[in-house]
Amino acid sequence: MTTTTTITTRTVAYPADALTMIGHLALPAGAGRRPGVLIGPEGMGLSDVERRRADALAELGYVALAFDLHGGRYLRDPQEMLARCMPLLADPDRLRDIGLAALQVLAGEPRTDSDRIAAIGYGTGGAVALELGRHGAGLRAIGTVNALTTGRPGEAARIRCPVWAGVGSEDPIMGSAQRDAFTAEMQAAGVDWRLTVYGGALHAFHHPPVDHPAPPGVGHHPRHARRAWHDVISLLGECVPVPRTE
Repeated sequence: MTTTTTITTRTVAYPADALTMIGHLALPAGAGRRPGVLIGPEGMGLSDVERRRADALAELGYVALAFDLHGGRYLRDPQEMLARCMPLLADPDRLRDIGLAALQVLAGEPRTDSDRIAAIGYGTGGAVALELGRHGAGLRAIGTVNALTTGRPGEAARIRCPVWAGVGSEDPIMGSAQRDAFTAEMQAAGVDWRLTVYGGALHAFHHPPVDHPAPPGVGHHPRHARRAWHDVISLLGECVPVPRTE
């Protein structure tokens, strides 16, 4: 466990998808209950990028859990990552199980106001957040970046909160056909949805450069990465604002 003058962090182990997941929990200063935020990582898995995002949210007053996808592993090899993630993305029930296990951990933390939880996610982690909504989980907001996955027919009607999604205009994985399918699904279900397209950005534009091979069509865009984080914070501020006092 690590404690600073403002936040406390610790790792949390929990079962999901026949693995022992290792998440990163960040708690804000004080003792009162605060809104909670799940943070889902890109397909490579939980890294210091998501841990720092959880810490940043805790500094803003949220209880934040950056959840795990691969049982404590970070998949640097793109082929290994795809071999793990593609079956997950094709199986909404497995995605939901991963998300529900993490949601149970976050909701069970005594500092969390379990009636006020949002889920944000990137890539595969964003798909998990969307499937939680399609499952009918009682979330207050869902935010995703480069995760415009569509669900099984009719299940988007179970989403009971605003959905914000961000995507790069030059993302070859989440191209115009995927954007159209996602927005059509949200609109048909009557979801309160927004889509922000960041001009010139590739897939995973939000993610800092990595020290291992990146697939084609993936690239960091610092300016849009800052804007996307600002948009996530705005979504949380609208839907799960932090109370001014304990």
